[in-house]
Amino acid sequence: MKKVRVALESRGQAYEIMIGRGLLSKVGSEIRRSLQRKGHRAVIISNRRVFDRYGRPVLDSLLSNGFAVSHWLMGEGERFKSIRTFEKAISVLSGIGLERHDVVVALGGGVVGDLAGFAAAVYLRGIPFIQVPTTFLSQIDSSVGGKTGVNLATGKNLVGAFHQPRLVVIDTETLGTLPARELTAGWCEAVKNGATGSRQLFQQTTEFLANGLTKSGALQFGQLESVIKSQCAFKASIVAGDERESIDRRDHRSRRILNFGHTVGHALEAATGYRRFRHGEAVGHGMLVAGEISKNLGLFEASELELLRDAVRLCGPLPAAGDIDEQAIIEIASRDKKSIEGQVQWILLERIGRARIVDGGSVKPQLLRLALRAALKRQT
Repeated sequence: MKKVRVALESRGQAYEIMIGRGLLSKVGSEIRRSLQRKGHRAVIISNRRVFDRYGRPVLDSLLSNGFAVSHWLMGEGERFKSIRTFEKAISVLSGIGLERHDVVVALGGGVVGDLAGFAAAVYLRGIPFIQVPTTFLSQIDSSVGGKTGVNLATGKNLVGAFHQPRLVVIDTETLGTLPARELTAGWCEAVKNGATGSRQLFQQTTEFLANGLTKSGALQFGQLESVIKSQCAFKASIVAGDERESIDRRDHRSRRILNFGHTVGHALEAATGYRRFRHGEAVGHGMLVAGEISKNLGLFEASELELLRDAVRLCGPLPAAGDIDEQAIIEIASRDKKSIEGQVQWILLERIGRARIVDGGSVKPQLLRLALRAALKRQT
């Protein structure tokens, strides 16, 4: 088993990320330990597909460690990460009678983790929750750092809260059954982490991809656990220094750098009704657009952009995006939640491994159009 410690410098708190095979059967004992023996009830929030496959070992582990266990299953897919689903989740927690020492367990991918975490953040003004991520993307990204929330019709993650998990349990065996698209989505986020903050991490990721060990039938779990640990350690280092993504911080260790590729990525998801793209796939397209902008602004060498393109290509095929209306993408992007005083804050690249925060005034609409055409048409 590998472990990563997430230290929250601003509050002097910390939690563990546990990474290994067969950990689902140990969830109950690890939750007991993290809660310091407190808590009587546990509610598992998941979806039908994930719960049918992985719910039993988690449920049995909780029962054997003295929890009274309930479960609630939400719809599958980004479109169910909504206010309506959130209201249902809160009603379930209230109906069960959860108290402040009880716990919510998020079993699933990023959609489940974000919604369950948000419900835990606001119910009784905050109760403990545990992340048990089952997709590659959620294991290396969304389960770490305490961002929770839901989408609105006008954009992604516009309602939410920072609420750190008490524990993250990553069982890598869940990756062996993932569809190829889910792995592609996760690898795009892995490339993003390296591209923005660590050339060494970028190289580790691309080498793993280049060796062809990324398909579910050929996963090398020992090597994969090392990749996951490196990815989680990188994100933990960013979160430790900027837990709540300060809008006043603009250096290359700001948590905002993790939004590279997300401005256009979120716009692509919203423009297609959250039905065409997995989140990481949309981020893959968004990184290529941001790379084009970076190059056209003179920040990013063409040779570095080619490295980024090659890395995204190695992640796997992305759904076509060249047919999506440019104006719709631009309008949705202009409402990005990271805007300050009406200007989108673009995360661009100076080189692989170093990001820069750029005010939206520098990215004129025509420049964005050129980048959209160059990046999205290239992929069709």
